Amino acid sequence: MTAVTVLGLGQMGSALAGAFLAAGHTTTVWNRSAAKADALVERGAVRAESPRAAVAASELVVVCVTTYDDARAVLGPVADALAGRTLVNLTSGSPEQARESAAWAAEHGADYLDGAIMTTPPGIGSTEFMLLCSGSPTAFAAHREALASLADPVDLGTDPALASLYDTALLGLMWSALSGWLHGAALTGSEKVSAAAFTPVAIRWLTAVTGFMNTYAPQIDAGHYPGDDATLDIHLATMDHLVHASAARGLDVELPELLKAFTARAVAAGHGGDSYARLIEVVRDGGRA
Repeated sequence: MTAVTVLGLGQMGSALAGAFLAAGHTTTVWNRSAAKADALVERGAVRAESPRAAVAASELVVVCVTTYDDARAVLGPVADALAGRTLVNLTSGSPEQARESAAWAAEHGADYLDGAIMTTPPGIGSTEFMLLCSGSPTAFAAHREALASLADPVDLGTDPALASLYDTALLGLMWSALSGWLHGAALTGSEKVSAAAFTPVAIRWLTAVTGFMNTYAPQIDAGHYPGDDATLDIHLATMDHLVHASAARGLDVELPELLKAFTARAVAAGHGGDSYARLIEVVRDGGRA
């Protein structure tokens, strides 16, 4: 078992500390509002009276606060206490902030891992969800088992920015997928189909979509987009059906119109015979095909 400190006891921080406790780790907790530690202390956590005492208590120090600036405000005054410890930053922020934090930790003699929790607080403790980690390979190897108390640890490599970068990219994927599902539920719902009936079919379709992703990934890496399965010309024509069906039922058409306009840029640039993966060039060119 590992002695671990959790700094920050919002909803996520409290869930992290609870998962460490449930796994049998000696867990020290600290929060600016001390009362937030009460429930965890009742479960066996050790309340630290200050950030310095919290850091001193454990080899593994996990910080989960609102911003990187907040993390620095907590840790800055006790930076000298970090030497020889591992700092795992599970605060949301930018890749640039992650690199800056890793450099700052190194200056103060601490191993550093930046992390992204790919679930909401109720999912903490389940290996069905991922804990993306990047930074010190030594720190990851030493504390992988403890971090597995939170979720399934995934090592993305030595660049501390990668966890944040993946997190941002995956959230974009989530929002896109959920928005498409919501539009689909509204479209089928206009014909009295319940969301509960539509959703299992949508989930089964997403299995096919992941297959398309596996097909297109090598095309993206090679910069070659053969339209062997379906060309952009075909996709664009089919998007017209989505726009029409949505408009005819009084639905908001901004999302399907956006997809249509996005695809039309590549077709107008002469890439209508290419696969859907060609659209990554539109993204890379800032909206220009």
